[in-house]
Amino acid sequence: MSTRHLIACAALAATLQGCSLMPPSPSTLDGTSVAPAIPAEFPAGAEAQNSASLAWRDFFDDPHLAALIDTALANNQEMSILLQEIEISKSEVTARTGEYLPSVRLRGGIGIDKVGEYTREGAVEENLEVAPDKEFPEPLADFKLAAELSWEVDIWNKLRNAKKAAVLRYLATGEGRNFMVTRLVAEIAASYYELIALDRRLAILDKTIEIQRQALETVRLQKAAAKATELAVRRFEAEVAKNRSRIYSLRQQVVETENRINYLAGRYPQPVERSVEGFEDKEPASVHLGAPADLLVRRPDVVQAELELAATQFDVQSARARFFPSLDISAAVGLQSFSAGSFATTPESLLYNLAADVLMPLINRKALEAAYASATAAQLQAVYRYQQAALKAYMEVLNQLARIDNLGHRFSLKRDQVTALSDATDIAGLMFTSARADYLEVLLTQREAQESKLELVEIRLMQMDAMVKMYQALGGGYQPGGPAEG
Repeated sequence: MSTRHLIACAALAATLQGCSLMPPSPSTLDGTSVAPAIPAEFPAGAEAQNSASLAWRDFFDDPHLAALIDTALANNQEMSILLQEIEISKSEVTARTGEYLPSVRLRGGIGIDKVGEYTREGAVEENLEVAPDKEFPEPLADFKLAAELSWEVDIWNKLRNAKKAAVLRYLATGEGRNFMVTRLVAEIAASYYELIALDRRLAILDKTIEIQRQALETVRLQKAAAKATELAVRRFEAEVAKNRSRIYSLRQQVVETENRINYLAGRYPQPVERSVEGFEDKEPASVHLGAPADLLVRRPDVVQAELELAATQFDVQSARARFFPSLDISAAVGLQSFSAGSFATTPESLLYNLAADVLMPLINRKALEAAYASATAAQLQAVYRYQQAALKAYMEVLNQLARIDNLGHRFSLKRDQVTALSDATDIAGLMFTSARADYLEVLLTQREAQESKLELVEIRLMQMDAMVKMYQALGGGYQPGGPAEG
């Protein structure tokens, strides 16, 4: 092939590179829509507002909680590991980009060669002269310095599609980071409210123990006056001991919860500052749902699944292009001589070459067929994962919606029970002091009042947890087209 023909082939290849074999839209596969068939609205109805559009700093108004979240986003080790995975994915994009660009390298070398006289090369050298009265040097040296170019011309966009797939996977890792942010924010918030609830349970137990100790002193006085028995004294003592033992169990839970928060914040154990007062009276933040379609653009895990799906489409196109001919161009220019003295002599020591190879698989294409089949199966997997992610997001919102509603009714009724039992405790204490009620009525009433107060705190904690999980289920703090706030 002449130099003119090679230049014409290179020009044709450059023209063909501009004709991009674009895959179908990420919302279609072989002409069929793969978009999740998500309902038009939630059972509670459509809302114009969507709490997911609020940054977590605006959604959580507790300054201690905000400080913990800030620390966790800056120091959490799992987040740092994920950021390095993003850098690895970014490097993959750079590597894929370099594959379809020409590669130029500089080669330099020195060698020496002595062939046997009774070989073809030796016989040729014996009968040739380099110049009059001068034979080939023996042994024969070789000095070379040349720039070499190699280029696989990406005619069918095989390499460019591989690069586009790498770019989409890099973007998907960014969405994975955003999902990690929403999950970390929710986990810190849930643990923070759990810690406050444990503090409130301890306060309730301390107050209950104080009341029971007063009742114990009363029954001891009544026994001394022959108005009560040793049985009553022992029952009150047992009740006080039981509640005191529960305190140590709660303190252990406090330690473990604080350590879990510190672990998430990426720091060694230390006290966690928190606002305890008014926990039962603090209403959970209102959460607005928006429309179900918002989940497709506001849930980072759904967006990540969509990007993975788009990447597999480019994988399929790249695998398909491997069945087509490939064009490789190579060239070199430099200096070469068997003598150091004549190495820089031009044009005698000048070397150059230009070559083009067209390769096409003809026989035994099983490996290519297997790679194409694997890429196609991976694309179908990505479709199902995308649809599964959307279905999971919708189900999570519905579950938390029902949970918030049911917990609201439970809390209202439990609060009425606490009020009634608190009044009953006061009445039972007065009646016991005036010998109008026996000690069993006092014990049972105090126990029921204590349990109802603890259950009230537990329900409030579940309400706060449901609020946090709903915020996360909607996409909490993630802004479409940008990173989650962190």
